[in-house]
Amino acid sequence: MMHAVLREVGKVPPDQLQEPVRIWAGKVRDLSCDMEDAVDDFLVRVDEGPCSKPTNMRNRVKKFLKKTTKLFGNGKALHQISSAIKEAQDLATELVGLRKKYELDMFSSTKGATIDPRVLALQKDVGELVGLDRTRDELIKTLICEDGSSKEHLKTISIVGVGGLGKTTLTKAVFEKIKAQFDCAAFVPVGQNPDIRKIFKDLLYGLDKKKFKDIHNTTRDEKILMEEISEFLVDKRYLIVIDDIWEEETWRFINCALWKNKLHSRVITTTRNVSVSEACLSSSDDMIHKMKPLSDEDSRILFHRRVFQSEEKCPKDLQAVSREILKKCGGVPLAIITISSLLVSNQRIKQKEEWMHVHSSMGRGVTEGGIVKDMKRILSLSYYDLPSHLKTCLLYLCIFPEDFEIERDWLIWRWLAEGFIQCDKEETRLFEIGESYFNELINRSLIQPAEINYEGTVVTCRIHDMVLDLICSLSSEENFISILDNDNWHAPNMQRKSRRLSLHNIKAKVQNHQFDSTSLSKVRTFAVFSPVTCDWLPSLSSFQFLRVLDLGNCGSHKSSSGISLKYVGNLIHLRYLGLRNADVDELPRDIGKLQLLQTLDIRDTIIKRITFKCCTAQKFDMSMCQL
Repeated sequence: MMHAVLREVGKVPPDQLQEPVRIWAGKVRDLSCDMEDAVDDFLVRVDEGPCSKPTNMRNRVKKFLKKTTKLFGNGKALHQISSAIKEAQDLATELVGLRKKYELDMFSSTKGATIDPRVLALQKDVGELVGLDRTRDELIKTLICEDGSSKEHLKTISIVGVGGLGKTTLTKAVFEKIKAQFDCAAFVPVGQNPDIRKIFKDLLYGLDKKKFKDIHNTTRDEKILMEEISEFLVDKRYLIVIDDIWEEETWRFINCALWKNKLHSRVITTTRNVSVSEACLSSSDDMIHKMKPLSDEDSRILFHRRVFQSEEKCPKDLQAVSREILKKCGGVPLAIITISSLLVSNQRIKQKEEWMHVHSSMGRGVTEGGIVKDMKRILSLSYYDLPSHLKTCLLYLCIFPEDFEIERDWLIWRWLAEGFIQCDKEETRLFEIGESYFNELINRSLIQPAEINYEGTVVTCRIHDMVLDLICSLSSEENFISILDNDNWHAPNMQRKSRRLSLHNIKAKVQNHQFDSTSLSKVRTFAVFSPVTCDWLPSLSSFQFLRVLDLGNCGSHKSSSGISLKYVGNLIHLRYLGLRNADVDELPRDIGKLQLLQTLDIRDTIIKRITFKCCTAQKFDMSMCQL
C-alpha cells in the first residue's frame, strides 16, 4: 500500500505538491525503507536456506509470515523483531493521523496549469539556428528531392534526441522554409499526455484554417475526425509535422489518418524515444535523423551571441571560464542558452567571480532562476514519463561522478543488489530484465552510449551533465543518495539517515572527516570515487544493512596497509562487493558468511586465489572474478 502511494506521489513534480504532502511522503518513504530493512534482516537471521531469497517484496513478506513461528524458540530474535514491528506500527499510526489532520490530497496541485516551455521554442528566431543551419539544409534537400531520385509515395523523416538538443527549433525552421511548396501544411505539437481528438482537430485547422475555423467547437469523435483528415488529404501534396511524440500508440492513431498518396507528400516527426522514431518508419525511403550536440565551435558561437551579441567579443579574463562552462554544457543548445542567460543581468555582463560561481554550481545542479527552471522542467518531462522502477534506476546514476563512464553489466548488478529489479516469474532471469531497463533508458535518451562493441551492444554509457543536475536535485529532494564532495554534503536533511552514500573528489584537507556510526546504520550503498587514505574510511562494523560496497575507485595506496576488509563477514545483507583496482591481496575467510552475495568484482587486483567457499554459487557472478 505504501509503495502504491509513493508511486502516485512520484508522478507529480515536487513543486506541484503541497508542502505537508511532501513532508508526509518523505516520512512514508522512510517508514517503507525501515520496514523493508526489518523484514530482510529477519529473513536473513532465521532462514537456513540462503540461496533461495525472494526478490519480490510481496514474496518476502509472505515468507516473513511463514518464518515467524521459528522465532518462538529464540527469545532474543523475537524481542528484536517485535520491537521493530511495534516502532513501525506506531509511526504508521502517526502518519495516518497527520494525513487526516492536514486533509492531505495526494493528487491535488497548488498551482494552475503552466505553459509548456517547448511552446517558446516555436517562437525562436531562425537566426538562433547556430550549428543547425547545415542540418536544416540537408533535411530540406532530402525532403523536397531536388535531384528527382525519390519515389512519389509519402516520405517520413523522424528526428530523435534528448530534450534540449533543438529538435523542435530545427523542425520549425525546416517547416517554415519549405511549407510554401506544398498544397497544405500543418505543425502539430503532441506532448506527454495527448488528446487524440484535439490532435486531429489541430491538424485539420492547421491544414486549412478557413475551412476548419470552427473545428474545435465540434463534438466529432476520433473515427469521424480521422476520416475527415483522410478525405481532405487524398488529392493534396501535404507537409505535416508531428512534434514531440512520446508513445508508439499515439503515432499509430495519427498514421491511420494520413492518406498515403503519391504526390510527394512529406511527414516529419520528433521524439525523445528511439523506439517511437523507429515506429514512424513505414518504407525504405523513410529515415531517422539523430540529433547531435553542437560542435565546440558552434557552441562557442551560440554562447558568445547570447552573452556578447557578437562571436568575437569575449574579454580575455572570461575566455578560460567560458570554455569550462561550455564543456559542461556538452553542446546542448538549451543548456548553452540557459546558462548564458545567468551570466547577464539587466543587459550587463556579470563579473568573473559570478561566472566562476555559475561554473562551480553546474556540476550539481543550478536551481535558481526562472530560465534554469524552464530547462529543468523540460528535462524533467522525460523523468516523470518513466514508470516507477525506471525512475529509481535513473536516480541511482547520480551516485557516480560527472563524466564517469559506467559499465552496463556493472550497473545492472548494482541495480540487482539494491532490489530495483524485481519479477514474480521465477523462470525470468533478473539480469535480462535489468538489460531491458538499461536499453529503455538509452531509448529515451536519458543516458548516452559511450562504447559500443562489434556486435552493436552498448558496453558503457555516460550521463549528460544537465541530466545529472536534474536527477541530483530529485535525489536530494527524496533523500535517495547523499554525496560528500570536497567537504560539501549534497544531502537534503542531515537529520534524516542516509540510505546511500557516495564520496567524490575527496581532498587531503578534508580526510579528517569522522563518520558518525549512527548516521551509517541505515546505509544500503557505500561507494568511493576518490583516492582516500585507508584510515579515513569508516569501519565496516558501522554498517548494519549494507547491500552494495564499492571500494574499487579508492585508488592504490601502496604506502599504506591497503584497504581493510575487517568485519566484512558481518555484512549479512551484502549483495555486491566491488574491489576492482583496489590495493587488496587476499580476501578474508569470513567472506564466506555472506549468504546473499551475488557479485564479487576483484578484477585488476593482486588477489591470486579464492580460498573461501561461496554459499551462493548458483547465482554468483563469476565473470567479475578474473584472477
